[in-house]
Amino acid sequence: MSGSLEKSLAILEYLAGCPDGAPLVQIATELNQLRSGCHRTLHELMRFGYVRQLPQRGDYALTTKLVSLGMSYLSRSGVVDIAQPVINRLAEATEELVRLAIVDGERLTLVAKAQGAKSGLKYDPDMGIDLRLSCSAAGHAWLMTLDEDTAIGYVTRQGMGDPRHYGPNAPTSVKALLAMLKEHRKLGYSVIQDVYAPGMSSMAAPVARPGEPATGVIVVAGPSSRLTHERMRAFAPLLQAATAELAAAAHASPLLKAANLGTWGNVSETAARRKARTPATHS
Repeated sequence: MSGSLEKSLAILEYLAGCPDGAPLVQIATELNQLRSGCHRTLHELMRFGYVRQLPQRGDYALTTKLVSLGMSYLSRSGVVDIAQPVINRLAEATEELVRLAIVDGERLTLVAKAQGAKSGLKYDPDMGIDLRLSCSAAGHAWLMTLDEDTAIGYVTRQGMGDPRHYGPNAPTSVKALLAMLKEHRKLGYSVIQDVYAPGMSSMAAPVARPGEPATGVIVVAGPSSRLTHERMRAFAPLLQAATAELAAAAHASPLLKAANLGTWGNVSETAARRKARTPATHS
């Protein structure tokens, strides 16, 4: 990766975590870039429509161009068209939030959702985020399908979640995480409580054909006061039926079919630096 491209990507990734924008000095300092070079890169990104300058303070912020590109890609991949009816039915049956995450290299990204809760507390995080593997039901459901060394490598490169930003039961060591994955494998799905966020429960199962790697994960999530362990056990057959249905239809979407056929040996230095600086958004 050329130096200029790496700097551009670093700025885009950094600004993705600053919805209100950030000043030049802050961006350059956080990314360890020379202020003059950072200023030039920002104006190049502005010229191509990826960054805008806010009128009052002069801070820099992302435009919606990247969002538009991502949504266009998902739309053309067909994954949402295939998955939406499946997760809609599961959301209706469980009356909880159901989401689909796609495996992409070492990342697990939320791409679709269905809200089943008709009243009361609704849990509905932002879409499009990369999930923290060590602290999310989706991450656990995917990791439990991998061999131990691969799972440890993915988690180590992404980093363990800090319980200050997640729930009090979030694992703080690889050993604790592996113990949780062992229990999930016995069930055939992951189930967590007060791990991703305080007061939240979630369960997840991988989308995978027999003998093939997982290409996605379906998650059911809701407040722990409502989504108890007993209810999650009752929902397990519904969740596993949904993942089996989606796995059977995965050949119709190149994103689901090929999501995990190629893996990245390492996350980029840019991504590693950004993830070390800022906690992942909750889900």
